[in-house]
Parts: sequence; C-alpha cells; structure tokens
Amino acid sequence: MKACVLHAPAAMETNPLEFADVPAPEPGRGEILLRVKMCGVCRTDLHVVEGELLPRKSPVIPGHQIVGVVEKLGEGARRFPLGARAGIAWLRRTDGVCEYCRAGMENLCDHPEFTGYTADGGFAEYAVAPEDFAYPLPENFGDEQAAPLLCAGIIGFRALRLSGIRRGGRLAFYGFGAAAHVAIQVARHWDVEVFACTRGAGHQQLARQLGAAWAGEAAAEPPVKFDAAIIFAPAGELVPPALRALKKGGVLVLGGIHMSAIPELDYNLVYQERVIRSVANNTRQDGEEFLRAAAEIPIRTRVAMFPLRDANRALNELKSDRVNGAAVLDCSA
Repeated sequence: MKACVLHAPAAMETNPLEFADVPAPEPGRGEILLRVKMCGVCRTDLHVVEGELLPRKSPVIPGHQIVGVVEKLGEGARRFPLGARAGIAWLRRTDGVCEYCRAGMENLCDHPEFTGYTADGGFAEYAVAPEDFAYPLPENFGDEQAAPLLCAGIIGFRALRLSGIRRGGRLAFYGFGAAAHVAIQVARHWDVEVFACTRGAGHQQLARQLGAAWAGEAAAEPPVKFDAAIIFAPAGELVPPALRALKKGGVLVLGGIHMSAIPELDYNLVYQERVIRSVANNTRQDGEEFLRAAAEIPIRTRVAMFPLRDANRALNELKSDRVNGAAVLDCSA
C-alpha cells in the first residue's frame, strides 16, 4: 500500500515524510482493517513529526482522524460488518485495568496506545484498529466532513465541557484552527457567546462567519471579561493574557497535547479562584456523545483537501497557519 512514513523526527520544512510502498497491515484479534478514505491532519501530527512528542515508534505512519470502510475482520471481531463505514481516533487502546480505567477515566490510562504515534495511523491506504475503539459515523457527514470530527471535534467537545461554560456565558477561544472552528458551532448551539482571540485576518473572518461576537488579536484587550477560555494554540505565552481576561472564578482550559513554556505567573492572575486545567486525550464516551451532538446540530466542517502524497505540504500549511478550518488528506487519491 501507499503510505507517508516518518523515519525520524525533523523540522517540517525538510519534508520528512516519505511517500512509499509499505506492506498493508493485517488485523489482529478483535481488530478491523479499514480501507482509508480520508484522514484529517492535526496539530498533534505536527508535534509527532517534529519530535515535540518524544518518539515512541520508529518508523511510524502518522494520522489519527481516519474515515474508512471495513475491509477485513480480525479473529473474534464482529462489531462492524464488512463494508461498514467507521472512524478511528487518537485513543487506540487502553489497558482496562489501571486505576484510571477502572474509574471511568480511560483518557488517563497508565498504558495507552495512540493512533499515528505508538501505532501506525491513517496517512496510508489501509489502517487497523481495535474494533472497540472505532466509531460508527453519522450518515449525514461525508467522509471529508467526518474526518476532522475525530480529534479536532472530540477534543474541542471535551474542552468545552471541562470549561464549565453554561448557557448565556461568555467564552474565549485563543487560536482558531480546526478544533475551535468545530467547538464554536457546539458553543453557539448551547447559546454561549464566543470571542475569538487569534492572529490572522482569515481566522478572524471565519470566526465571525461561524457566530463569534468578536474576533481580534490574542494580545488585544477584549471587550468583556470571560467566564471561561480555551487555549487551542500550542503557545504558552497566551496563558497570562487569557488569565487576565477571566472573571473571578473563571476557568482556563489548555486544549493541546503539547505547549511551549508558560511564562512565570504573577499570583494575582490566578487569585480569586481562577482555575487552569489541561485536556488529556479523550474517552470513548466523549467521542460517542460528541458524534451524536454533531449530527443533531449539525456541525459543518470547513476543509482544505490534499492528496495523500502531499501530506508534507498539508503539514507545512498547518504549521504556517495557512489552513482556515481543517486540512484533510484524500487517501484514495
């Protein structure tokens, strides 16, 4: 099969992914083999390729927002019939027995596996995954629409919940990429007033089109104080201005898997019961509940399409903030 393979982490500008022929994977016990139709391109893929996440498998095929068709069943797999459409997300497997799994917090599992990081992912024509961690996909989403929902959507949804935002509240997004452009649609459905603090006229324009009450530079003084804020950009320097913009008792959620260093904080920024919390992965329940909500709203993703062989170009566009919405690889092209 054709795949984009990372042999060693390197700066994205060096185009480190090799478009090559590699053996197609075989599903193991309880696994399904998907013929990949589309795979979303996520900033986490960029962190994997550039080594900001320490390498866990080498070589590795990145990609964890996979939409495909079930082509083969491993021994004992029976959840999906052959020919069914299914999605594969970041969380690939958990041990099921650690204290976090037993407590219903499988996103914090002590021995997790991750698609496109500790196991090969979806920048390829075929991918395998445990059937218990794959998702049936709502029929009202086309393949390219569904792909960004499988990480950008799910993680944005979890971040919204962790923010504690309520109907009628004021919520800020710092950074307005793939996750934020989905999360704003959920927030507006919940009757939340959204403010986009992001660089780039294109991102600000998209935020306004999707219902933001205000869009401006992250360093600008916002017009109001916020009940909660979510930082989607991997930029630790945004933490102090985001805290300054919060009301007393406000919550700041850090929505990325990797972030640059957070500057030294004056205690007054967190005094008066302001809270900083991170988002770590997602549970399957997050994914199932988000996909149901996405179909009901319905969410409409904005996508920039690239053929599979152009994964390097897609990631470079993402790194340079030239993707408005979400980038998606057509793995059948």
